Amino acid sequence: MQKRLGKLVHQAAKYTDQIMAAESTEIDDGLYSRQRYVLGDTAMQKMAQSHVFLSGIGGLGVEIAKNIVLAGIKALTIHDNRKCEMWDLGTNFFIKEDDVKNKKNRAETCLPHIAELNPYVHVESSTVPLDDLSFLKHYQCVILTETRLSLRKKICNFCHAQQPPIKFISSEAFGICAYLFCDFGNEFEVTDTTGEEPKEIFISNITQSTPGVVTCFENRPHKLENGQFVTFREVNGMTSLNGSRHQITVISPYSFSIGDTAHMEPYQHGGIAVQIKMFKTFSFETLEMQLENPTYLTVDFSKPEAPLNIHTAMLALDYFQEKHNRLPNIGCLLDAEEMQKLARSVTEVLKNKPLLDENLVKWLSWTAQGLLTPLAAAIGGIVSQEVLKAVTGKFSPLQQWLFIDALDIVHSLETANRDEFLPRGDRYDALRACIGDTFCKKIHNINVFLVGCGAIGCEMLKNFALLGAGSGSERGLITVTDPDLIEKSNLNRQFLFRPKHIQKPKSYTASAATLNINPQLKIDPRLDKVCPATENIFDDEFCTRQDIIVTALDNVEARRYIDSRSVSNLRPLLDSGTMGTKGHTEVVIPHLTESYNSYRDPLDEEIPFCTLKSFPATIEHTIQWARDKFESSFSHKPSLYNKFWQTHSSAQHVLQRIQCGDSLEGCFHVVKLLNRKPRNWTQCLELARHKFEKYFRHKAQQLLHSFPLDTQLKDGTLFWQSPKRPPTPVHFDAKDQLHLSFIVSTAKLLAEVHSIPLTEKDVSKEAIIKIISEMPIKEFTPSNKIVETDETVKKPDQIPVSSEDERTAVSQLEKAIADGHVSKSDLQLIPLSFEKDDDGNEHISFITAASNLRAKMYNIDPADRFKTKRIAGKIIPAIATATAAVSGLVALELIKVVGGHPFEVYRNCFFNLAIPIIVFTEAAEVRRTNIRNGISFTIWDRWTIYGKEDFTLLDFINAVKEQYGIEPTMVIQGVKMLYVPVMPGHAKRLKLTMHKLVKPGISRKYVDLTVSFAPERDEEEDLPGPPVRYYFSQEDN
Repeated sequence: MQKRLGKLVHQAAKYTDQIMAAESTEIDDGLYSRQRYVLGDTAMQKMAQSHVFLSGIGGLGVEIAKNIVLAGIKALTIHDNRKCEMWDLGTNFFIKEDDVKNKKNRAETCLPHIAELNPYVHVESSTVPLDDLSFLKHYQCVILTETRLSLRKKICNFCHAQQPPIKFISSEAFGICAYLFCDFGNEFEVTDTTGEEPKEIFISNITQSTPGVVTCFENRPHKLENGQFVTFREVNGMTSLNGSRHQITVISPYSFSIGDTAHMEPYQHGGIAVQIKMFKTFSFETLEMQLENPTYLTVDFSKPEAPLNIHTAMLALDYFQEKHNRLPNIGCLLDAEEMQKLARSVTEVLKNKPLLDENLVKWLSWTAQGLLTPLAAAIGGIVSQEVLKAVTGKFSPLQQWLFIDALDIVHSLETANRDEFLPRGDRYDALRACIGDTFCKKIHNINVFLVGCGAIGCEMLKNFALLGAGSGSERGLITVTDPDLIEKSNLNRQFLFRPKHIQKPKSYTASAATLNINPQLKIDPRLDKVCPATENIFDDEFCTRQDIIVTALDNVEARRYIDSRSVSNLRPLLDSGTMGTKGHTEVVIPHLTESYNSYRDPLDEEIPFCTLKSFPATIEHTIQWARDKFESSFSHKPSLYNKFWQTHSSAQHVLQRIQCGDSLEGCFHVVKLLNRKPRNWTQCLELARHKFEKYFRHKAQQLLHSFPLDTQLKDGTLFWQSPKRPPTPVHFDAKDQLHLSFIVSTAKLLAEVHSIPLTEKDVSKEAIIKIISEMPIKEFTPSNKIVETDETVKKPDQIPVSSEDERTAVSQLEKAIADGHVSKSDLQLIPLSFEKDDDGNEHISFITAASNLRAKMYNIDPADRFKTKRIAGKIIPAIATATAAVSGLVALELIKVVGGHPFEVYRNCFFNLAIPIIVFTEAAEVRRTNIRNGISFTIWDRWTIYGKEDFTLLDFINAVKEQYGIEPTMVIQGVKMLYVPVMPGHAKRLKLTMHKLVKPGISRKYVDLTVSFAPERDEEEDLPGPPVRYYFSQEDN
């Protein structure tokens, strides 16, 4: 019956062509592109051949099913014997009210919804009793949720005994506690423990000694760890190192030792040490063996005893269920007392005997029937990543336990009446069992502003729906905004979207899908970007209506802006983000914590201009160079060309002006572009061929002319030594696919920019080769152009135009006019906007070909199209597992914010599920800055001054002094200095009105100013102050 139902679901799928493709090992890059950068193709292909069995489709089970189906395993069997209940509406986002009324089986109910997430994955349901376990031999991984301890031990032993072992995972979430256990057999081999790119280290010296010491350049730390392996290449002098493998010992961030080099040739120069990824074998014990002496991951070092305490409490809960065939009753003191006794007996048999946490045991007993869905989301994301490790051998597996609790959430509920937690027969009973009815209503009544509706945004909306956030009858609203449209690559992580939604607005689509989970919600979807330009929409009044602001963004600039608005309007902010398997969460609470802007992330290291232009050392350099060439040739220059001809009415008018000696900005470059404008496909190919010669042959010849191979620096060392690589001119070969790819992609892009139509015959290989083989090629003529070698010099904003250039422009423009090449269409180009995800637009094809030709010219290992696309497109690797975990952790903090919890219970989190490492830390406590004489402020303080129409700057300064006890010596508005005493003429400003100085718009009621104060000693810097909000009139407040 179940198999038949699974087949029916697939027969109904609209995307049968995609399903057929799943039979091969071909990876659908349009769908999986962001995940491919996390897992790699080998792991993706292994995953696409894996069969997984999952028992228990409650709140935790459905999270796991969602994540691993999105990831793209081959087949999933979901097993469950339970019927849908009202309780499930608040824990399982695929169960609807009709399913509860019809008492449908949970697995069969969820089957079509889970299958719909990914047409490549075959999903079927099962209700068979777990007695005869032989059927499990067909699976590579078995996951158990909502099962008794005795059955878990039995199935784990069975899986462990198979050859090869079936990977076994068990996880449970009861009330405020959750755990995860993994057993992948005695010898589980991992091909890549971290997923990080192998490190390449440029060498500056290698000693002849025992051991030999390798030193890298001062500004480039090696970032290696003890015991890792490296190989060498391009070493000059000590050439016997090239191709050899060595285990390293770290000496300092810039040096490591490798063993005996005493008898090798002396090191001369150059060389690269390349990290070697080594296989690693992990050994696991069965669940039964691990119960008394668990190996676990510590996640909160402020509570090192917590893992064993949770283990003890959860085992006590297992024994309670085995004894009574039920969970403890909600808020029942007798059941809680029995749980305490069972927990004490558990501690007696544990090898490391923890001090019993009676409060934890009590709260687990009281809440075990319930479920905190954010906790299920967090642990479900982590479980899912372990499933992917199990079937791919990619990343380090968890050994062997993970324990998480949400005890901090319920601490404040000690005095609550037991009736608060009892079921009311609605969708929130599972939540109510954990936090009580009053707390539930607080969550229902909140106004939440969710910024961003991508992967994290979709997960957050699902969490809001299960919690009932914004569903209050009198108050409560979710406002979600995102200007983006849905793309195919989104479907791999943003689970609220389906193929039919492609090119529809994310916010509207996600809102509709969220209402399908919980029709009681009130959601206001918007398409507006949150930025300074939309402050008239998301104004102070809007911000102050929000109880919480939640960001789901992928860029730092937007985060910083929203953080500043949160601080300005004293609103709590919950921020999070992911990059591949890494994730972070941050809590920002008014008057309690620092804000996102309190800390500056290190800026991405900028590649020096001279490195990009003349001295690339890595493939990243050549890719960035190719990306810059794309922007310059096909976007920036055509845009400037159009702007110039929109400003100047005709070519004849421009000619008259430059003949009269007028200097028109950009004229030389525009006329040069007009003169070289291709007018047919043949000319596009010819221009592309000339660019090949210029970029990859003449450039190398010019560099070798300027710096011959034996060029020496002042200290006698060679100019061409690591990291500088001498170029080798590339001679065009029409038979070389890389050469031809550059010509074709360049010519096609030129044709698009210049509106030149193409036919199939035009782009045939034979036609293209015939045209370019008959072209005359200009020989290289060396120039006296100075080649920049200083890494500190920035790229010039404008290239100066000489008088000779101006004369050239005159003659070229005269010729264009005489030839009749200045029509309206001649003076209009089509600038291209870089689009990385359209494989048919030649953008990535051009960048890949250009980058790899430049790499060949400098003897750098090339990159395939896939890697080039990631670097050129600045693609952030992403996977659903990390997204789900992050959103669950954020939602747990949201509950604390709604409850008005004290500072010490809030937690920030950083994790890397690949290693795995999960670290909870206390939120950063807000710092108080002392001005003087007991006057101080924090980032959350804002001084307020109310003025009137004739209020002068001096009145403002006096008002600050009178209200706050200190006189400002400097007043600044944004970047505009209103009053700095040492500036000429500023003393006269004291008599000017604030209206005249600030020049507010008609609708502006106030202005935020920055003030500072005179230091106690003259040589010291001015003392900072808090922002001062100046209202233009008393009524404006």
